Amino acid sequence: MSVRIALVNDHRWIAPVDPNDYARRILTEDALVVDALRLRGARVERVAWSDPDIDWSRFDIALIRQTWDYFEHYPEFLAWLERVEGLTRLINSAELIRWNADKCYMFELERAGVPIVPTVLFPRGSTPGVLVEHMANKGWREAVIKPAVSGGGRETWRIDGADPAGQQAHWQRLVAAEDMLLQPFLPEILEYGELSLIVIDGETSHAVRKRAAPGEFRVQDDHGGKVAPAEAEAAVVMVAEQAVAASPVVPLYARVDLVETARGPLLMELEVIEPELFYRFCPAAAERLAQALLRRD
Repeated sequence: MSVRIALVNDHRWIAPVDPNDYARRILTEDALVVDALRLRGARVERVAWSDPDIDWSRFDIALIRQTWDYFEHYPEFLAWLERVEGLTRLINSAELIRWNADKCYMFELERAGVPIVPTVLFPRGSTPGVLVEHMANKGWREAVIKPAVSGGGRETWRIDGADPAGQQAHWQRLVAAEDMLLQPFLPEILEYGELSLIVIDGETSHAVRKRAAPGEFRVQDDHGGKVAPAEAEAAVVMVAEQAVAASPVVPLYARVDLVETARGPLLMELEVIEPELFYRFCPAAAERLAQALLRRD
């Protein structure tokens, strides 16, 4: 009997889909995965995680792809994970997803020896203090603030101290609502962009470089960022694979986002929930994923 696999998306990526260029790229990449799995005898269906009519027990594997609305419906997504992990095999695992959903995992990776962008946590409801004073104490002329649970650059801001009163009010509002992270702004992001390595079954498959649009610092497509294939040096590959190996469970797939600095590559984020894996730049990676997935099964 062939393996039954659900490719799990959010509802926006289940037909009909707005036929813009970005949507076509995403659907093309899903098609590469579907073709690679079907070539190996699997039966594949694209479904939405939030669809209440899905019987998850009819799938042998639920392979998470574009669940890009999970942080907008975080309690419901966590409840879905708890329910579905007893009905089918989630890839990546529910344990790993819960760990990775909160960016405080960065502190665990740092303790494991992974070089990260310096990060300070301000728990929700805590006394936020004066933002520019935090920056001065760290010696940071500019900083970035971001939620611990988020995606797509939501509520991610570059802080330069030009409007301390306005930025302080914004900072207080954010910390009152959710856990927030404070990091130095690294100018290398503007100069070199963000280097993303795709790691499948513990080994680096390919890399891309994401660059921000003029006047922006966020590299996501949502903010006008551009992506191109890239070569990763050995030191960068080592950090990426070190981060993956330090995860509580080795993921089947991961995207490791790094910034190259004079101090060496620094981890920005490790994405194992629903990362875009840029198969369009390396179709062979979709084949590698299919092989690894069915081998694990």
